[in-house]
Formats: sequence, C-alpha cells, structure tokens
Amino acid sequence: MQRAPMTKAGSERLRAELEQLKSVQRPKIIAAIAEARAHGDLSENAEYAAAREQQSFIEGRIHTIEAALATAHIIDPATLNAGGKVVFGALVELEDSDSGDKVTYRIVGDLEADIKQGLIAVSSPIARAMIGKNEGDSFGFNAPGGERNYEIVGVRYA
Repeated sequence: MQRAPMTKAGSERLRAELEQLKSVQRPKIIAAIAEARAHGDLSENAEYAAAREQQSFIEGRIHTIEAALATAHIIDPATLNAGGKVVFGALVELEDSDSGDKVTYRIVGDLEADIKQGLIAVSSPIARAMIGKNEGDSFGFNAPGGERNYEIVGVRYA
C-alpha cells in the first residue's frame, strides 16, 4: 500500500473535520431520520429520503477521511531544509514569465488541496513541473489554457 503525503496542517484540518462529522453532523442526521420516520409512510416521505441521502454522504466522507489519515505519510514542512529546492510542503513564490504576475503556492497532498487558499496538489501539473527545481529556475507546463511559464522567485519551508 502506497502512503500518500500530507502536511501536518492538512492532517490536523482533516482530523477536525472528522471530529465535526462524527460528533455533530452524524447525531443531527440520526435525529432527523428518527423524526422523519415518525411521520409515517416512508415510501412517500421526502424528508426521510433527504435525511438518508445526507447520512450516506456524511458516512462516505467519514470513511474517506479515516482511510486517508490511516494511510497518510505526515510531513511537517517546518522541519524541511532542502536548500532552496522545491519539495513537498514547500511554499513557493512564482512569477509568471509572460505577465509578471506573482503567485504563491504551497505543495500539499491531494485531499488537502484548495487553489483558493493557495494549496496545490502534489499531483497537479504545475507542482509536478516545479518539484526538484531550485530558487531562480524557470519552468513550463501545460495548463488547460495552454503553455504557462514561471520563474521560481522564492522557496520557504515554514
């Protein structure tokens, strides 16, 4: 079984979500199902069907998070010292070679990726293109909108 990399912060967020699902959401759904069941005929009870669907979603999410945490290889970026090299967990500042726009991304595990927060998955095309590169290097990759080129301006491991 291959262990997927995950940052320490990402594992803590998933553990918090898991606790929320188990201690708050699951009991709430169980109560909603019991209430809907008390209304009588289940075959035509929309509240019951919706509650069961929500329960299925929550149980699936709980299973996904537990499986991910059980097989995760937790990496604390603060303990890394790769000497300016882009590695998993690194916070990388990039400059677009065409527009000059600067962006900052942290390379994280697949389950913790969130582009709005600047967290990109290690399996994404941009992360795969920059892993192993050093501060000052340029690289290109194929994005959905075409070829993109960036220069690595800075690499931090905090």
